[in-house]
Formats: sequence, structure tokens, C-alpha cells
Amino acid sequence: MSRPVALVRRPGPHLAEGLLTHLQREPVDLDLAREQWQGYRSALRAADWELLEVEPADDCPDAVFVEDAVVVHGDVAVLARSGAVARRAESEGVERAVRELGLRIARIEEPGTLDGGDVLRTGGTAYVGLGGRTNGVGISQLAGHLREFGVRVQAVPVTRALHLKSACTALPDGTVVGWGPVVDDKGAFPAYEDVPEEGGAHVVVLGERHVLMAASAPRTAESYRRRGFQVTEVDVSEFEKLEGCVTCLSVRVRG
Repeated sequence: MSRPVALVRRPGPHLAEGLLTHLQREPVDLDLAREQWQGYRSALRAADWELLEVEPADDCPDAVFVEDAVVVHGDVAVLARSGAVARRAESEGVERAVRELGLRIARIEEPGTLDGGDVLRTGGTAYVGLGGRTNGVGISQLAGHLREFGVRVQAVPVTRALHLKSACTALPDGTVVGWGPVVDDKGAFPAYEDVPEEGGAHVVVLGERHVLMAASAPRTAESYRRRGFQVTEVDVSEFEKLEGCVTCLSVRVRG
């Protein structure tokens, strides 16, 4: 791949019926969600990412959150097996997409469960959320698949958020940033900082000093700019109503 590739999947007609764990259901504007998804795509393209659109899964309301279906590291794509049984059908089209990229395929097998949104990689370590969607067997299987790359895998408890990456993500310098009220174990990370807005805990690393984040966290965005990062903000309000964020709307594959 000459350029990094991002897998994306368009929101389906049943988006508003997506699963909720920690939030009360709110009305979702499907037309606005589609518009916001196009804006997200445009931001990735503007940062020189090539897009590969995964085939639609219109019967799966949560399929737009494509990150949960697969974990890509190096030339291996680990197909996830969600702890939410209703989401397991999402992986079929994702498998075809990663095969199109020429990646080797590995799988989380029964009784293991794992969602890609629980996997946060930074500094040679994969921190994996142990909670409702990912179990210990799944984490052990993932560790086996990543062993050839020298990646250390560490389980981190997740009880207050849907996924680990619903609570925290990492800046390009390795600092883990989180929304304090939902981070179970801040001491799990060598460098951790609370952010003042929930949306500021979710960053997509687009480049060495470039991050993508939600428009719902302007104070956090400004703090990242003061640290010398280029920040692209996108509105993902309709996806936030469904416990989604900028990280789960794509799978980033670096060549």
C-alpha cells in the first residue's frame, strides 16, 4: 500500500436501533448521521488516507462502527467475535475487505469474545478492555495472534463504558487521554491524563502530529493544539448518541 488505508462502512437504515449499554436512547437523525459520516470520510481523505468501503450490512444497526469487527496489526487481521451476539454477523463483509488488502487472517474463536473497540495500542503494548464485550479468553487469543510482532498485551477492566476506547485513547506521543468518570484503572497506563470533555478522550491518530477528534470537545481540541498537534474536528453527534465515537467509525491500516 502506497498510502495508509482506512476501512469505513456506511450507516444502514436501522442505525437508530443500535445497541445501548450505558446511555438512555435518544432520537437519531439518520439523514444527519449520513451527512456526518460523509464529513468523517472527507476528513480522512484530506489527511491523505485512502478509503476502502466495506460492503453494507443493512440488517446490522451497529455495522457503521466497523472498528469493532477486526483488529489489524502489521499484515494480520484478527477477526473479532463480539460479546454482543447480535453484532457477529458484521464480520463477514469485513473479512472480504481485509482479504482484498492482502492481509493474513486470524480469528477469535469460541468461547473467546472480543470487540476491536476494546483494543488500544500504544508504545508496543496492546491494552485490552475486559468487560461486557471482551472476555479473558478473547484477550489470550489476541495475545497469541500478536506475539510474533513482539506486542505486549495487558488486560484493563472496563465497567463504566462500552469499550476501553469509549473511555480513553492515546495521543501520538503515547499519552493516554481519558474521560475520568468512566476510566476504571488510570494507573494501568505509564502516562495518563484526564481531559475536560468526554469527546476529547477519543482521538484518531492520522499522522505523527495530526489527530482527528469530535467537534463536541472544543476545549480539549485547543489544549491539543497548544501541545503542538494538528487537530481536525468533525461532528459525530448522531453516533455519540449510540455510544460511538471517531475511533470506531474506521479501521486504520498502515502499509
